[in-house]
Amino acid sequence: MAVPVAFFALFFAYPVTAIVGRGLKAEGAWQFGRIGEVLSRPDILDVLWFTTWQALASTALTLLIALPGAYVFARFDFPGKQVLRAVVTVPFVLPTVVVGTAFLALLGRGGLLDELWGVRLDTTVWAILLAHVFFNYAVVVRTVGGLWSQLDPRQEEVARVLGAGRFAAFRRVTLPALAPAVAAAALMVFLFTFTSFGVVQILGGPAYSTLEVEIYRQTAQLLDLPTAAVLTLVQFAAVGGILAVHAATVRRRERALKLVDPAQTSRRPRGAGQWALLGGVLLIALLLILLPLGVLVERSLDGAGGYGFGYYEALQSVGAGGSSTFLVPPLEAVGNSLRYALVATLIALVIGGLAAAALTRRAGRLVRGFDALLMLPLGVSAVTVGFGFLITLDKPPLDLRTSWILVPLAQALVGVPFVVRTMLPVLRAVDDRLREAAAVLGASPLRAWREVDLPLVRRAVLVAAGFAFAVSLGEFGATVFIARPDNPTLPVAVARLLGRSGELNYGQAMALSTILMLVCAVSLLLLERIRTDRSGEF
Repeated sequence: MAVPVAFFALFFAYPVTAIVGRGLKAEGAWQFGRIGEVLSRPDILDVLWFTTWQALASTALTLLIALPGAYVFARFDFPGKQVLRAVVTVPFVLPTVVVGTAFLALLGRGGLLDELWGVRLDTTVWAILLAHVFFNYAVVVRTVGGLWSQLDPRQEEVARVLGAGRFAAFRRVTLPALAPAVAAAALMVFLFTFTSFGVVQILGGPAYSTLEVEIYRQTAQLLDLPTAAVLTLVQFAAVGGILAVHAATVRRRERALKLVDPAQTSRRPRGAGQWALLGGVLLIALLLILLPLGVLVERSLDGAGGYGFGYYEALQSVGAGGSSTFLVPPLEAVGNSLRYALVATLIALVIGGLAAAALTRRAGRLVRGFDALLMLPLGVSAVTVGFGFLITLDKPPLDLRTSWILVPLAQALVGVPFVVRTMLPVLRAVDDRLREAAAVLGASPLRAWREVDLPLVRRAVLVAAGFAFAVSLGEFGATVFIARPDNPTLPVAVARLLGRSGELNYGQAMALSTILMLVCAVSLLLLERIRTDRSGEF
């Protein structure tokens, strides 16, 4: 536990505490009265209200649209099912900047709807809600569908034989069994939308602001650290409560249910109603997931002189078309992002692997507190972490403000929880007697881990590495502060291009977003090939 604790203390707790302290301290004394002052401001209350209600609306809309898809993937067997499962999961690993850009190409000025019917939805709440559904559709399909596929359908059939109608049998038998999974999925969707940044910043315009966006505005644009510090504490408290409820829901699901092999519950659709349901889910996947991504690719190829690779070619030069957005060719952001993500993945694997190994010991309250520590980066504004890096890691012996390693360190903070959650169940499943036998035969603890644990968890390590790589590749909130102008990452480069007017900048943003989307999609497809859990769980 020592190395992960030291890593989180130095690169998470220290920067966050420093930035909050600067905001709430004056003349060496804490000014807690500022909390009440900030939270009583009408503009801040509007931000809190919008953050909450849009997260609730996004969660409800996602459940409404995705639950039929969860049923289809759980109960139906049809050609192309595995490919479609991978396709609907692509949005979840896409950076929020790419999601925002894709919907901007579909709903924004000059987008597909604007060209066909003269309708624009950017700078409206509907664009934000639809993008959130797009992003979180797979969360519900995977979480609820994974459990649904393991519920014994004979229980509902018995209820039907005893006289219950189809809806009554579902409501009284299946729904109570699914309730913990639905609640867990809803809490995860709420968490992701409550802390939304890139989607709201790109699609919402100045009229809409979540807590994360407001923290960025107060920190980077207004330099109002007291307000940013209060909002950080509010977001941390809210997300901490969400994670606590989520953890309790997961524990309840693990204790309460008896599951069967998913292969026993899946069959081909029967009757017109089931075929219609399958067709409806496929249509939703086409319109909600494939259409925005397809429009993104189309806009990246649609230049002033017709379709071609003009925007991609422009990425190779500095100041193309009179633009001074970058000090280096924008295409260099591809190489930068890949290098940063690889280093961040290595760091996340080392820290997350050690943490997962420590958590397998089940050492009581200390280990449970350590487990909670690993989840903290999900509950604190990434903007706060990024700005905290700048103001704390600027003195010897850790003067890293001008070092390239700063970006991978920030990305690794987000990747570690994914590594832990992927490796921990597999490590806990390893029989302790195997380790004991290796020790009896003279193996040191390190050799026993190398010879016993590592071969058994190798595939889990590969899956964890894939998730960490995809998450690191798309990290934006912290990176936007610490990425140097001569070494931008892909998400930062896309945001800079979208922030400038001009057709060339817009086209280059679409081209870079397409490249980032393809890299993330390839990572996901590799995950699908090597993942160890075939039950459909996230």
